[in-house]
Amino acid sequence: MSENIQQKIEELRAELHQHNYNYYILDEATISDFEFDLKLKELQELEKAYPEFYDPNSPTLRIGGEITKNFPTIQHQFRMYSLDNSYDFDDLEDWEKRIIKTIDEPVEFVAELKYDGASISILYENGKLKQAVTRGDGFQGDEITANVKTISDIPLTLKGNFPHQFFMRGEIYLTRKNFDKINLRREEEGLDLFMNPRNTASGSLKMQDSGEVSKRKLSAVLYQFISSEIPAETHWELLQNARKWGFNVSEQARLCKNLDEIKDFINYWDQHRHELPFEIDGIVLKVNSIQQQSKLGFTAKSPRWAMAYKFKAEKVETQLRSVTYQVGRTGAITPVANLKPVLLAGTIVKRASLHNEDIIKKLGLHEHDFVYVEKGGEIIPKIVGINLEKRNPENKEIQYITHCPECGTELVRTEDQAIHFCPNENGCKPQIIGRIQHFVSRKAMDIEGLGGGTIDLLFHNNIISNYADLYNLKKEEIIGLEKWLENDNSGIKFNNELQVVLSKAIFALSKSWGNLTVKEAEDLSNEIKCIDKIADIKVSSDNKKLVKFQKHILEAKKNVVYSDFNSIDNYVSLNYILQLKFPKYFCIKTDNLFDDKSSILNSLNYIDEILKINDFRNDKHFEAFIASISDRSRVGIKEKSAEIIIKSIEKSKEISFDKVLFAIGIKHVGETVAKKLAIHFQNINNLINASIPEIASVEDIGDKIAESIVDFFSKEKNQEILGRLQIAGLQFTLNSELEPVSNLLNNMTFLFTGSLTKFTRDKAQKLVEENGGRNLSAVSKNLNYLIAGENAGSKVKKAEDIGTVNIITEEEFLNLINL
Repeated sequence: MSENIQQKIEELRAELHQHNYNYYILDEATISDFEFDLKLKELQELEKAYPEFYDPNSPTLRIGGEITKNFPTIQHQFRMYSLDNSYDFDDLEDWEKRIIKTIDEPVEFVAELKYDGASISILYENGKLKQAVTRGDGFQGDEITANVKTISDIPLTLKGNFPHQFFMRGEIYLTRKNFDKINLRREEEGLDLFMNPRNTASGSLKMQDSGEVSKRKLSAVLYQFISSEIPAETHWELLQNARKWGFNVSEQARLCKNLDEIKDFINYWDQHRHELPFEIDGIVLKVNSIQQQSKLGFTAKSPRWAMAYKFKAEKVETQLRSVTYQVGRTGAITPVANLKPVLLAGTIVKRASLHNEDIIKKLGLHEHDFVYVEKGGEIIPKIVGINLEKRNPENKEIQYITHCPECGTELVRTEDQAIHFCPNENGCKPQIIGRIQHFVSRKAMDIEGLGGGTIDLLFHNNIISNYADLYNLKKEEIIGLEKWLENDNSGIKFNNELQVVLSKAIFALSKSWGNLTVKEAEDLSNEIKCIDKIADIKVSSDNKKLVKFQKHILEAKKNVVYSDFNSIDNYVSLNYILQLKFPKYFCIKTDNLFDDKSSILNSLNYIDEILKINDFRNDKHFEAFIASISDRSRVGIKEKSAEIIIKSIEKSKEISFDKVLFAIGIKHVGETVAKKLAIHFQNINNLINASIPEIASVEDIGDKIAESIVDFFSKEKNQEILGRLQIAGLQFTLNSELEPVSNLLNNMTFLFTGSLTKFTRDKAQKLVEENGGRNLSAVSKNLNYLIAGENAGSKVKKAEDIGTVNIITEEEFLNLINL
């Protein structure tokens, strides 16, 4: 009986794998979606009833459901190099000349689209997907196998004659269609919209619930075979083989005989890239011959046999709506341009960073200017110019703020810096929350469950005011806490009046006055621009929804004078909308529930202020209405989340001293500096009592960092917080892992180059530190040993030119430390 069940399960798995291959790789569906779902459901039920026949690569895993709390760090067996970039054909011609000079024989190239997504490395063993790891820093990445298995483009089992073990490299991305679907769902749920497909795809890969990843409908393209043994003579042949094995390989890739064919390929896709269902930001070019690739080798960062041609950034014109200012955890002020939404390189752009006052002055920016916007590297929007012909001469020049937008403290700017700072570090909300976020982050104290929203929630409810307060939290104290999070995408406020997007306001009001769709609400808002013009539109009698909406809103307007409120095109005052919808609560002209209703209306900086009033809480429609008109979401802490937070806080007491030192947020003290300080001073008291010259004498520290450290420890508030952290039990003494295990390499410096086979680069550098040596980042006269791995490049030549550097093998390095 069990043999028959097992056979049935295996047959279903094989059939479903084949259907996936037919649909996603061959684009030739041989079964309807309904029939496929029936077979998948049948397999699910059999696997549930007979768990002894579990298969880690079953097609049912596409649905997800596995929860991953932590993503372990995995060393790449083969480094994931980055590519050199070129921006014009002169660069490509120089690249081709260097290649021909090195190998002195004819060269073919493979041209491929440069997908805009997240890089991935997938290990296959015996035709089965074994492990999937993000690019990370190229040397190591995060294992995300469960999430990658949900992506239908990626085969779980291979077909045909494939090697025993190899890696496939590729890109995970979101199609424009699926990205739009995700944002439509989020809009309907009252959540913030994602900014672009690339970041959304990357973020999706790190979600803890693979079931949620599955719902995102990610796509993948595989473009590089990696192994110690290559079963082909050319990259093009490897791509064709990969397609036969079941991989989704780009259909647009092209084999080019010369540079002219490459230019034709580039020119075509520069013109037609927006016709693709996904985003690209350039073209990748690779030498086709594997033997020639081997001869060309690698530089310290990139393969010499590959090049990325980046398309020039697109530029569009739009109008400046306002300039607002963000406060970082160090108090640094960043000005942001809020723009009239515009389509740029496939995504809607609403904001652009202005960086600092000098940039604003250099641009000569005026209020409501028409500006030219580019995406730096096709990702970050920036203002690159102003259309002076459209400038209204009455518009004033943008004047940089003099006081903090959050706490009102006068800003300071030192002569040697371009950035303004808010000095109120202990009373300015964004600085406080930013420091706590840094403290709990993965590379610092690694405390789970405390994202920005939850920290803001705890701060808002006066539960925490600094990171030492975390160690006093009790589970029963935080369960059930709630708050409306303000995510004011408009960035606009007038006289304490929150501004909401007009289309959202129309959509929310129509739920009781016509029930428009999101699209209909958007179309209407684009037509009327401001809600006061609702009477001006001509509505045909057959459009019953719009007729009903217009009738009711005109009736509601009898209670309210639009001109009394501050609104601009495509935005509308929250106060005005509330008076339209809830006149018995908010219309000052009528009898009301409050002694001073106008003071309540003028204080609506946060939704919470009106939600605290019982009369609103008793109205079951009120909170739902608030959610639908605003770019806000409600957060809360449930019992399970509270348990995770408290347990993780307790576990953080085991985090090593160097990470604690990094976590407390001393200006200019990053991970590397914190580790060097921990090794040198051994414990926090030694560091606190050290002078500026003593600290500056530590390798790679210097006066600037030393001054920052002494300044941090001199402040009474920081002393008090550190004292509480010590009482809580955090590690303020060096643990044995950081202490040198020998002094065999004392006073010696090392640098590793090329592909290492005996150990990873991180492991090699750790061995140097454990034995008292120092790692350098570049070849210089101060370098004692250069360890050259396979395909070592220019560093060896530079070391030979210096003449005093010892160039040794990995084996010789291990002999130095008696391994």
